[in-house]
Amino acid sequence: MGMKETQGNIRNFCIISHVNHGKSTLADRFLELTGTVSREKMRPQYLDLMELEREKGITIKMQPVRMTYILNTEPYTLNLIDTPGHVDFSYEVSRSLAAVEGAILLVDVTKGIQAQTIHNLELAKKQSLVIIPAVNKIDLTQKRVEEVEAEISQILNIGKEEIFSLSAKNGTNVEKLLKAVIAKIPKPAGREDSPLKALILDSKYDPFKGIIAYVRVFEGKLKKGEQIYFIRGKLRAEAKEVGYFKPGLTPGSELKAGEIGYLATGIKESEKVRVGDTITGYSQASSDLVEPLPGYKEPKPVVFASLYPENAEDFDLLKESLYKLNLSDPSFTFTPEGKEMLGRGYRCGFLGSLHAEIVVERLQREFGLYLIISHPSVVYRVIDKKEKEILVYSPADWPTSLNERRASRGGPDPSAIQKTEELWVKLEIIVPQSYLGRTFQVLEKIEGKRRESKFLGQGRVLLIQETPLREIIKDFYDRLKGATQGFASMTYEILGYRSADLVKLDILIAGKREEAFSKIIPRQIAHLEGRKIVRKLKEILPPQQFSVPLQAVVSGKVIARETLQLKRKDVLSPLYGGDYTRKRKLLEKQKKGKKKLKERSMGITISPKVFFEIFKSS
Repeated sequence: MGMKETQGNIRNFCIISHVNHGKSTLADRFLELTGTVSREKMRPQYLDLMELEREKGITIKMQPVRMTYILNTEPYTLNLIDTPGHVDFSYEVSRSLAAVEGAILLVDVTKGIQAQTIHNLELAKKQSLVIIPAVNKIDLTQKRVEEVEAEISQILNIGKEEIFSLSAKNGTNVEKLLKAVIAKIPKPAGREDSPLKALILDSKYDPFKGIIAYVRVFEGKLKKGEQIYFIRGKLRAEAKEVGYFKPGLTPGSELKAGEIGYLATGIKESEKVRVGDTITGYSQASSDLVEPLPGYKEPKPVVFASLYPENAEDFDLLKESLYKLNLSDPSFTFTPEGKEMLGRGYRCGFLGSLHAEIVVERLQREFGLYLIISHPSVVYRVIDKKEKEILVYSPADWPTSLNERRASRGGPDPSAIQKTEELWVKLEIIVPQSYLGRTFQVLEKIEGKRRESKFLGQGRVLLIQETPLREIIKDFYDRLKGATQGFASMTYEILGYRSADLVKLDILIAGKREEAFSKIIPRQIAHLEGRKIVRKLKEILPPQQFSVPLQAVVSGKVIARETLQLKRKDVLSPLYGGDYTRKRKLLEKQKKGKKKLKERSMGITISPKVFFEIFKSS
């Protein structure tokens, strides 16, 4: 049987750039130019479907769209995937790159090459994609066209004449760039009469159609009504509906090799369809004719936080919401956990602090949840004397003290710990030379080792530093942007675990440990952090009928203490004189009553708002 090539007029490409370099605006012009969206219906950032994306001005989710463009009377099908630019969403970018043959590298002509631009470019090179460079915002007065083009030509080792100059806002040279996409990016290599191979790029949940999988068909055809098989998930299903993104879901009869589209599976169990799986025909799968596509390297969360519903009755809603959200964002993880004061919740893992912020906001907006969120922490590693590795995702995983171990009849003993380790990253910062001093001041406040500085030309410097991940997950980027008036950019990559002197800081309230306040921190800052927390608790906890000790403890030793003062009732107010003996008897009676109350009390009640206030200030 002869092999039939797929239609040669398909081009699959994406746009990669740093945040706010005009990627979504360029996508808007492509939609207008190809007539995919009429000018009357066009809105800024059209492919940013979430309100959250438009509010923050960043792309969070990759979004495919199918466009048709006629060049020299020949119609071309153009599949564009709009991608995020922030480092926390690199996983979204990598999935987009796996589905295309080429990429437009877009650089803001007023800002030049940014740290994340280089990172995304390296991802594209690893996929052997054709790169089409372009500079954007040439309509602005503060443009630096020649300098930025020099940077790009140096990085890509090309001539300046190969770089396109655009104003995505005004549409300048956008059509010229679109024609270059057709000319330079190769057609897909798949064949329509080969066994079906389709890669799941993304997915979402629909209450009527079940799980909708976004797919790139590499070989064969995916037809409506066909029996299909998920190779890694070992799951049989029916293709209830297939179609394209125009940009909304538009049903069709089939998806052919080289095309990008969607598949409605009818499956309601969200955990059964996973991003990165390969779909084939059920009859083909049973004969073992199809090898699964490489898929993706599973992302490894590095930042962890606990999520608890403010209303305990919303736990099932939280569970269902996490499963549904994980369909469209498989890069975060979640496992159940419980705390006495907070009830049931989930320990979630994220790719970064912005990723955590976005997931929490989506849970609140899309599912109507009100959440209590712990302060973010990173994963640590403990090695015992038998060389056994213990991964510590939360303070509850930390080996307990020997006395606590005996009391709980189990758990590891810290006396057996050989060493503790934490994740380090290679931090890359690009900054104008005029802000170099301020940048160094920010870097001096974090632990780390400075490796090198590279002069990029045009008054910009690349700084490379190795630092613990815990130093940059909270507000480091905000401090860097503030110090450089927004001109600095950063990215980082995980280097691995390195030795660290870590301890678990416990907080005791009325002698009872509150696990929700526990933290894993370096030993040298344990005293300062412990004192900060107990002082904050003293401020926000309401007075009690008896004095309450607030203690910060490391390895059974109290390193900081405050006392929550008792709430007094004036028992002498009814007296209008009389001898002192009667007053003393009333005071003694009050004292004995408070002592009995304290002895009977098992602790004090802590409201969820107290936890929230501590998490905010940590």
